[in-house]
Amino acid sequence: MPTTVEPGAMKDRIGQVVGTSAWIEVSQQRINEFAQATGDFQFIHLDPVSAAKTPFGGTIAHGFLTLSLIPLMTQESDIPRAAGIRMGVNYGGNKTRFLSPVRSGKRIRGHFKLLEIEEKRPGQWQQTMEITVEIEDEAKPALICEWITQFFV
Repeated sequence: MPTTVEPGAMKDRIGQVVGTSAWIEVSQQRINEFAQATGDFQFIHLDPVSAAKTPFGGTIAHGFLTLSLIPLMTQESDIPRAAGIRMGVNYGGNKTRFLSPVRSGKRIRGHFKLLEIEEKRPGQWQQTMEITVEIEDEAKPALICEWITQFFV
């Protein structure tokens, strides 16, 4: 169970990894459903026979699917939660790099490093996290991004 902290207390943790998520399986069904939702039907995501002939050796997740799992990774993590939070919103990203493909059936998890947190106005906080998405049993991460969220207490 994540701890609850006053938002300002997180300033002491800037530069530190503040949480890690549980492992999440990226199944072929999840990949197929993401393709349906986004209209991205490229064969490397959906056609196991054709994808097997590529350097990937099989189907892979969309990079944006991996990125879109960050809210789930956050929810399934031990990151300290702001006390009294009423709402949180995605604000954007500073950079995103897709470093390795996530093969169908692999598991991923996120590591969250706090880069910045500030109170923009009373009760409105903005935090920037560096998120590294690890692929189980692989040396290179799937992606690294700087993601900005705002939350209201």
